Amino acid sequence: MRILLTNDDGIYAPGLRALRHELQKLGTVTVVAPATEQSAAGHSVTLLNPLLVSEVFEDDGTTFIGWAVEGRPADCVKLALLELLPEQPDVIISGMNAGSNAGINVLYSGTVAAAIEGAFYRHTAIAVSLEYDKKIYDFATAAKYGRQVIEQILAKKPADGSLFNVNIPVLERGPIKGVKVLPQNVSPYTEKFDRRVNPRGRTYFWTSPDFLCPDPHPGTDVEALADGYITVTPLKFDLTDHVRLAELQAREWKVG
Repeated sequence: MRILLTNDDGIYAPGLRALRHELQKLGTVTVVAPATEQSAAGHSVTLLNPLLVSEVFEDDGTTFIGWAVEGRPADCVKLALLELLPEQPDVIISGMNAGSNAGINVLYSGTVAAAIEGAFYRHTAIAVSLEYDKKIYDFATAAKYGRQVIEQILAKKPADGSLFNVNIPVLERGPIKGVKVLPQNVSPYTEKFDRRVNPRGRTYFWTSPDFLCPDPHPGTDVEALADGYITVTPLKFDLTDHVRLAELQAREWKVG
């Protein structure tokens, strides 16, 4: 199996390294990932600057890993599929992200955006994230869980362009209770800003790292993740509101 691995934390991120190690049990892994961290980059792409690309090797200096791209996660997938890979991958994996991408976070996430970009090109794509708890991440254990879930997704041979979002809960809270397939929570998160003034009297703000969902909604990914379950959510990138579309199409429209 040919696997394209990417992320938004950067090609040297420990989460990517751990997931790559596990994915090598499934097939040949080629990494095309940002040269620097691109967290919360969403689905932005680079238009006005060149995309510099460099080869990356293991610590031994001889084992080829893939390419580092000075661009966004979506840029990485585009370049991989259109320019860098000699053969198209069988699956695209994005992660493992340091921090969950549950609920509305999927709209901000560069990790999920990279997977979406792969699905654009009709490849099966899976985003994998590990929930954040302000402690040391156990990426090695989480990567094993992630690989197991990926194997089970692929075993059913999903249709071309299928897109999945996988979140792994904080492992320090206790044993994983299982896997739940649930919809995305769409409640807004509680966000805060730290207001400060620089030495020249200019006001500036730091975004707080605490993103809390006050309304996790029963039966959604946010609730199950907090309860200790790995969550799997099938996603789609068609944002059309088809119910409202039919209503609008039935109207008589006038201009002029």
